[in-house]
Amino acid sequence: MKIADWPERERPRNRLLRQGGEAVSDAELLAVCLGTGDGTQDVLTFARSLLAEFGDITRLLRAQPQDLLGICGLGPAKVATLKASLLLAERCHGQDLERKVLCGSSQVVMGYLRHALGGLQRETFACLYLDTRHRLIAFEKLFFGSVDRASVYPREVLKRALAHNAAAVIFAHNHPSGVPEPSASDIQMTAELKQLLGRIEVAVLDHVVVGQGREVSFAERGLL
Repeated sequence: MKIADWPERERPRNRLLRQGGEAVSDAELLAVCLGTGDGTQDVLTFARSLLAEFGDITRLLRAQPQDLLGICGLGPAKVATLKASLLLAERCHGQDLERKVLCGSSQVVMGYLRHALGGLQRETFACLYLDTRHRLIAFEKLFFGSVDRASVYPREVLKRALAHNAAAVIFAHNHPSGVPEPSASDIQMTAELKQLLGRIEVAVLDHVVVGQGREVSFAERGLL
């Protein structure tokens, strides 16, 4: 049965507007974005097949455009809509972050970093630069690696902190494996960066490791 043939109150779009996001599944939200199926499946069945193919909604939305365009039923308009939905969510989180004092707001920071780094295929090291009141000045992805490591250059971190006139920083990187447990090299590198930045009176408030659906805070673990 096509969604257009469903009772009006049961259609995903109507339930989303009436009851909010918790009332609809990932597949139903994806169906709302796609609008139509692939010509052989209705839009909800098509959405479910895409989620099954990519594993989850994060991997789907973060897939490369050329990989999405290679799927029957996903043309440029639909792929652009999916990419736009992800970017809007990231920018919404970024604006929320800009309005908040980040010291003591670890859940706000982790939510933002989950969107910014979660699901990336390469290990990426990033930095949040904060002012004296611990409000966000800027967010930058600084270093990019392979599937299991990124080379971090302390002098470049120092230069960027000075360029932003930051009073404090929060480091973050992702583990493409999905397991966010800090490695011994992560802990050692963070200690070295903290010592270096301390010489110019820039505080390191945290280092967050982003995995699949879970984040680990150095500050909460007592690793700083």
